Amino acid sequence: MTPALYAYVGSRTTRERHARGDGISVYRVDTPTGRLEPVQLVSELVNPSFLALNRQQDRLYTVHGDGHEISVFARSCADGTLHFLQRQTCGGRNPVHLALDPSGAFLIVSDHLGDPASPGGTLVVLPVQPDGRLGSVCQRVTLDGEPGPHRKEQPHAKPHFNPFDPSGHFVVVPDKGLDRVFVFRFEDGRLSPAATPWMDTREGAGPRHTAFHPSGRFAYTVNELDSTVQVAHFDRATGALHAVQVVSTLPDSFVGHRRRPVSASTPNTAMLSCPRLEAYKVRPSADTSISAALLWPTKLSGRVDTTCTACSAPVARSK
Repeated sequence: MTPALYAYVGSRTTRERHARGDGISVYRVDTPTGRLEPVQLVSELVNPSFLALNRQQDRLYTVHGDGHEISVFARSCADGTLHFLQRQTCGGRNPVHLALDPSGAFLIVSDHLGDPASPGGTLVVLPVQPDGRLGSVCQRVTLDGEPGPHRKEQPHAKPHFNPFDPSGHFVVVPDKGLDRVFVFRFEDGRLSPAATPWMDTREGAGPRHTAFHPSGRFAYTVNELDSTVQVAHFDRATGALHAVQVVSTLPDSFVGHRRRPVSASTPNTAMLSCPRLEAYKVRPSADTSISAALLWPTKLSGRVDTTCTACSAPVARSK
């Protein structure tokens, strides 16, 4: 018998974010039709914005955007429901992404804004205890470099994503504030700069998310501020990223403003990004589009197809 499939959807909840979310929504996925059946709403949470399941799928972790904490939930493998276990501080301000290392013994978190007394985002490591709860921060790594030219969006380091490469040996960190994609080796629970510690993007690009090709040989970074995708060769031995191509995610006819992209690389080698498009003398409201490009062996095809989703800003994360 095929086990039931569940989806977990985080949200923004605060007035400051103009949000309408209520917490973490749990759905049962009807696989033949794709329909979502509500199972549970974990309410009274502040901005549970990004979620991660452990390998055993019995623990779920979420960052609380605009705050300084991470929550841990026990997940029932029988019915998919969540039960609160712990809330742990990660320091700083506005944790935006989290990823478990392959062993499940450590959690890496992107602290987007850093300490208000000393602005600048950092990368944080927390140990995972045998019962899935989190220990105190055991490492905090600063990100060095010159801020980009955007006066509002690039005042200092602003890491926004920290995925592991397919081997689990390296952590890649796009930094919107510094126009760099950092690479760290992760070994014995510690982050250390890779031999080539970063890849530069174009000035003012604002790198936000990175996705790896299933082969592990290429990485695709979607840039928030100029709505492009930077393709890079990834050296699986050293972690070095070498840029080979930049492609716009916008159609030639778009003349407005854009922001907030995310990215993913699928097994059938399709590249997806979702820049939020703010209409300029065209539409009074903001729309979200999905752009797709075919992958060639060494780069994107250069042709990007864009589809409007008619929604504001998708935040679903499922497993």
